[in-house]
Amino acid sequence: MAFAGGMTVFPGGGVDASDRPDPGAWSGPDPAQWGERLGCGATLAGAFVQAAVRETFEECGVLLAGPGDTAGLHHERAELVAHRRTLRQVLADAGLVLRSDLLHAWARWITPPASPKRYDTAFFVALVPAGQEADAHTTEAVEAAWWHPSAALEHWQRGELQLMAPTFRTLQEIGAFAGSAGVLAAAGARVVEPVMPRLKRDGDSIVVVLPGDPDFDAAADHLAPGGGS
Repeated sequence: MAFAGGMTVFPGGGVDASDRPDPGAWSGPDPAQWGERLGCGATLAGAFVQAAVRETFEECGVLLAGPGDTAGLHHERAELVAHRRTLRQVLADAGLVLRSDLLHAWARWITPPASPKRYDTAFFVALVPAGQEADAHTTEAVEAAWWHPSAALEHWQRGELQLMAPTFRTLQEIGAFAGSAGVLAAAGARVVEPVMPRLKRDGDSIVVVLPGDPDFDAAADHLAPGGGS
C-alpha cells in the first residue's frame, strides 16, 4: 500500500459511494445520533457506520445485522468484495437490516493538515455476534489473525510488528480492560473528540507526538526538511 505499507492495522477501509445509509434498512441509533457521538454531521457519521459494517463483513466475514440468520452469506460476501453488489443489496436480499446498536464509538483520528495523504478515521468496538466467527479470508492483507492487545504490544516492543499511532494508542486503551464487557462499558462513557497528532524532530528521526504527551504543545503540524517547522 502507498499508505501504511507493512503496518499491522485493524480491519477497516474507506467510505465509498455506496455507504449512504438507508433509513429503511437500519436499526439502532440513527445517523444524527451517531453524528452527535462522533462530533460530525449526520451524513458523514452514517457513512462511517455503514462503511464499518461493510468492511467488517468483507474482511472478517462478521455481519453486524439482523434480525435472523446472518451466517452462510459466503457468496454474497464475495460479490460485495468484488463490487458486484452493495451492502444495501445484500441486506435487502437476505431480509436483514444494519444494526448500528452493535457498534460502539471508541475514537476518531485525523491526520495533520500538512500530511501528503489525509484521513479522517472513526474507530469502533463491537462483540462478534453469536453464531458468527471472524475469519482471515481477506485479500487486503498479507495475513490476518486475532491478537490480544497486550500480546500485540509485546510484539511491537520487540520490533516484530509495526503499528501506527492510532493503532498503538487504541491497543493500549482497550488492553487496560480485563475483557470485552469492560471495553464496551467504557465505550459508552467515552467522549469522542478528534485526535490530530503532531510531529517533532528527534535527531534524524521524525517522531509522532500525541495529545497528552509532554512535548505535544511544542510540537508542530509539519516539519520542513531542513529542520524548521
